Amino acid sequence: MEHKQKTVRRNKGGRPKKGAADKLKYRLTVKMATSDYYTLKGKARSAGISAGEFLRRCMRDGQVKERLSPEHTGYVRKLCGMANNLNQLAHKANAAGFVTVRMECRILVARIEELLNLILL
Repeated sequence: MEHKQKTVRRNKGGRPKKGAADKLKYRLTVKMATSDYYTLKGKARSAGISAGEFLRRCMRDGQVKERLSPEHTGYVRKLCGMANNLNQLAHKANAAGFVTVRMECRILVARIEELLNLILL
């Protein structure tokens, strides 16, 4: 009689191996000022995690807003100028009465609405 041996995989115990996506195999060097470094260390310590884990979570969960394009910067500059004009009209209305600046205010409000629509699109 032939006796067939079964190959039984025995559990060696210990932690299962990490997959390729879970391994931390890339190193990134970041230069920062002393104040930034200690701010990072303090925030990581208060969160109870390492500085590296803190940065990974910030990268994964946080958000960084992109800079304004030159076009949007121009819109914001125009909006600031219109706010200055509106302030001057309010001063004029307080001095001479609202009736004298009513049409100027309506025109300025329409221009502000147009500019806001351009910014929001």
